[in-house]
Amino acid sequence: MDIQIGKGKTARRAYGFDEIALVPSGKTLDPSLADTSWQIGGVKRDIPIIASAMDGVVDVRMAIELSKLGALGVLNLEGLQTRYEDPNPILDRIAAIGNDGFVTLMQELYAEPIKPELIERRIAEIKAGGGIAAVSATPAGAARFGDAVAKAGANLFFIQATVVSTEFLAPDGIQPLNLAKFCAEMPMPVVLGNCVTYDITLELMQAGAAAVLVGIGPGAACTSRGVLGVGIPQATAVADCAAARDEFFKQTGKYIPVIADGGLVTGGDICKCIACGADGVMIGSPFARAAEAPGRGFHWGMATPSPVLPRGTRIKVGTTGSLEQILRGPAKLDDGTHNLLGALQTSMGTLGAKTIKEMQQVEVVIAPSLLTEGKVYQKAQQLGMGK
Repeated sequence: MDIQIGKGKTARRAYGFDEIALVPSGKTLDPSLADTSWQIGGVKRDIPIIASAMDGVVDVRMAIELSKLGALGVLNLEGLQTRYEDPNPILDRIAAIGNDGFVTLMQELYAEPIKPELIERRIAEIKAGGGIAAVSATPAGAARFGDAVAKAGANLFFIQATVVSTEFLAPDGIQPLNLAKFCAEMPMPVVLGNCVTYDITLELMQAGAAAVLVGIGPGAACTSRGVLGVGIPQATAVADCAAARDEFFKQTGKYIPVIADGGLVTGGDICKCIACGADGVMIGSPFARAAEAPGRGFHWGMATPSPVLPRGTRIKVGTTGSLEQILRGPAKLDDGTHNLLGALQTSMGTLGAKTIKEMQQVEVVIAPSLLTEGKVYQKAQQLGMGK
């Protein structure tokens, strides 16, 4: 139902994950029986969690370790890993700089040209280490470096931008990337994003996307919503895009996964996300806290170094544990940021959902009162009052 903002404008109510809750059904199951496996582009994974293609989150080592743990990590092909032979001294500089000089430093560091030979090398290093080589680029980057990615034999190619659509009006003399042609010609599955609406999701699937990323600016390190004012709260965005996936499947018989990207920090967020219809999630800041993460306890957005309009911030997330503790446990923290797989399995058991498809069908209620309850709990913790 539309709500009138004023005489000249109406709006639709949308919801974020903090405003909803999941309702137990009449059955439960042991968490060990919950099957969290899924497929993306023909690649089967035990855990429906992907580490974001951000320089503070995924490098070659992280991509390999995530693969071994049953998840997936995506390497940013327009980041530090493909600009510098040895990114470690560069990452040290980013961790050491103060806030005042951060954006200027980032613009300087990311001005170093991307080297196609480093793209090929990083993909080869991931594969040599037994990892799944999933890589990411903007549409412009995909047009420039697609041949290098194909030559190196990446397993999955993510094309990501703040907003991706099949209809892009470019200035005279500039030929935009034809997404349908690119998907058809690449020798590996291509994931497209980001979007937040039913119609664009359908268009991206019709263009040949192997999966679609959902979310515009909800992440902790992204300031696109503040700078551009663009975005839809994730619970509503995921539900809308999942409906497009189901319609596409009905029309074609092809099931294209929907992946929620951004705004997810805890196991509870991931559970709610899947209940809204997502097949998997892409997260950044939880993995940036891993001891193995390349960010040295910091996390920053992909658009932070933009020379024209920086959109992003650097967050000091610290280091809370190993990658295995964060992903598979055992948890050392009780705030939902450790053992993300265990949280999902336990939630599925509590809700009686044996598979991801069944989890997508659980009952969801609008529960804004939970926001107040959460604040009361947080205040009690701060005052040392316990629960």
